Amino acid sequence: MYNILICDDERDIVSALKIYLSGEGYNLFEAYNGAEALEILRSNKIHLVLLDIMMPGVDGLAALSEMRSFTNVPVIFLTAKSEDVDKIVGLNLGADDYVTKPFNPIELMARVKSHIRRYVMLGSLPESPDVIRIGGVELNDSDRTVTVDGEPVKLTAKEYDILNFLMSNAGVIYSPAEIYCRVWGNVPVGVDNAIAVHIRHIREKIEINPAEPRYLKVVWGRGYKFDKSDKDD
Repeated sequence: MYNILICDDERDIVSALKIYLSGEGYNLFEAYNGAEALEILRSNKIHLVLLDIMMPGVDGLAALSEMRSFTNVPVIFLTAKSEDVDKIVGLNLGADDYVTKPFNPIELMARVKSHIRRYVMLGSLPESPDVIRIGGVELNDSDRTVTVDGEPVKLTAKEYDILNFLMSNAGVIYSPAEIYCRVWGNVPVGVDNAIAVHIRHIREKIEINPAEPRYLKVVWGRGYKFDKSDKDD
């Protein structure tokens, strides 16, 4: 049974989410501010977090920033339509996705299942060896770790999934929509900016000079690829 943490200061929303999610068999934890959410995360095995942005005290953005210092659990923001800037900030901080209130329960459940499936490595990415080495980047899929020139790199769950997908298909160019479809498992709509944010974040962690990337490259007008020119034989 997978554990989901719901964090929202609106109790009616928490109650509604509990009804939807409990019907799918998930074990649920609830919090009403960021501080409570962090406490639960530190003491329980959580497989996904549904996190409101606007909350009193420790808000969603501050809570996410702290979460990423000790866990890569998938985080889906629950946002209002007016919070477009906060959505981008959230992605930069390491959020994996967002759902706009009022949300469609069917869409929300699909996103929840997709993120949990990827997090526990039961998704539809192509099969790959446990260890992929390209140049100085090594990805070990058995324990979902990445090192660059022998130094560990801390990626969020979704950053790892994107890197795994592109390294597993090194040299192949994928559009933002294709990356979203293969990694998130959803039909993409207007995802270019979201993918660009994740790509930029991965570059900052694996590239010596993110402005002149050696590995994760953009092919203008077409998409992104992981350069295989340095791949070990």
